[in-house]
Amino acid sequence: MASIQDEGILIAQHAAGKSAVQCFLRPDKANRHGLITGATGTGKTITLQSLAEGFSALGVPVFMADVKGDLTGISQKGALTEKLAKVIKERGFEEPAFSAFPTTLWDVFGKQGHPVRATVSDLGPLLLARMLNLNETQAGVLQLVFKIADDDGLLLLDMKDLRAMCQDVGDNAASYTTEYGNISAASIGAIQRGLMQIEEQGGDQFFGEPMLNIEDFMQTDGSGKGVVNILAADKLMQSPRLYATFLLWMLSELFEALPEVGDLDKPKLVFFFDEAHLLFADAPKVLIERIELVVRLVRSKGVGVFFVTQNPLDIPDSVLAQLGNRVQHALRAFTPRDQKAVKSAADTMRANPGLDVATAITELGVGEALVSLMDEKGRPSLTERVFVIPPASQIGPITPEQRKTLITESIVAGVYEKAVDRESAFEALKGRTQNRAPAAAEAESDAAPAAPRTRAGRAAPAAEPEAAPAGGGILDSIGDMLGGGARRSRASVGEQLIKSAASSIGREVGRQIIRGVLGSILGGSKR
Repeated sequence: MASIQDEGILIAQHAAGKSAVQCFLRPDKANRHGLITGATGTGKTITLQSLAEGFSALGVPVFMADVKGDLTGISQKGALTEKLAKVIKERGFEEPAFSAFPTTLWDVFGKQGHPVRATVSDLGPLLLARMLNLNETQAGVLQLVFKIADDDGLLLLDMKDLRAMCQDVGDNAASYTTEYGNISAASIGAIQRGLMQIEEQGGDQFFGEPMLNIEDFMQTDGSGKGVVNILAADKLMQSPRLYATFLLWMLSELFEALPEVGDLDKPKLVFFFDEAHLLFADAPKVLIERIELVVRLVRSKGVGVFFVTQNPLDIPDSVLAQLGNRVQHALRAFTPRDQKAVKSAADTMRANPGLDVATAITELGVGEALVSLMDEKGRPSLTERVFVIPPASQIGPITPEQRKTLITESIVAGVYEKAVDRESAFEALKGRTQNRAPAAAEAESDAAPAAPRTRAGRAAPAAEPEAAPAGGGILDSIGDMLGGGARRSRASVGEQLIKSAASSIGREVGRQIIRGVLGSILGGSKR
């Protein structure tokens, strides 16, 4: 385990003869945020687990996403395996004081942990547009849907509320045009298709009530250890946009819910973003600006944010500049982009006269890292080449039986398991539609012309058409085709040609009338 000393959390060290280099993460500088990078299989997960243990031992709650399914071992006491014993001996470590740490399991799908839900209104149009992969025009229409729902006092709680609201806005687009602007049917269709895809991926389970209370992440156990909150993300990662949107929503919730506290002796919560590149991949500029703003200002709320990714180039420069604590595992310079990443990582870490940082990055072994952390004056320390301290908890995943026990004995057991479906936009719009139907039928009945009645109250019989005089001529032939003349038993060749021409004219006139009527109804005609 990363041991706790006066200098802070010991996360890595390197014994060089009688002297030893030790790297301490100061708790009062944890809200300066951090970055953990490195290629696959270089030891990022062990670093993440050791850091989480250190914060938990300090009484700081932790949140992290378990992408590979092996972080849950932090809930169980570790053991000295043959492999671990060999590593400890080779690197000059002391044997860890094996221990378990209080853990709460979460899962958007409610299978591997307590369900996590948010309402559609709380997520908001910006993050939802990111989840649905909407373009700028479609995102603007989605914002109008939210605005109309707010103005009409309609609650958007779950997916069916949003689908019903989109359908209602699309069906009545003409009535909203003057107040809200044009609402494209194509954009409404794109939103509906996006919602359908999210539902097929199971994302509709994320929306609804009871909504997650962010305070439930900030718990300690009876011994004063901070609770480690682990989100099961192995299935969630199959929907990368849903995963990224969920984490961004949680960070925004922390930013909005927590009060300003300034600089504390230790953070109130530490948040680890694993696979952080998904947060920024194809993200619109407005969203990146929002992330930068939240990361910069959430520090004063007592929250530390650590991004975990393979390549430092995955993080935008505006966000990278906010990350003061760095742990760089090995990078492999096999491609031009990899070589650029190595140079970028080396340039952004504080130089050490006795260490060639760029060369060292490509030579690091598994569990070895270049570390630069904030000192007591808020300055990055010299970059050191060190070995990460092994965790005191179990390395690897837990069993299904252990997972079940953790869920049933959790401090939030039974709070989020049962979904609540109260009256919201779906029910309100459904009732509105049902009320419209009888009214429309009554109006149609009142508008229909009444047939002439006899004194007995019965409908008068239709008048017999007058017989057309023989030899009516060309106009009479046209009248016959339009239904106004008497039928003849035989027709000459000339009369047949005239009738065919009249029929074509009638069909074209009919089409123009229908187009005009539909155009005025749908608002699609242009002049």
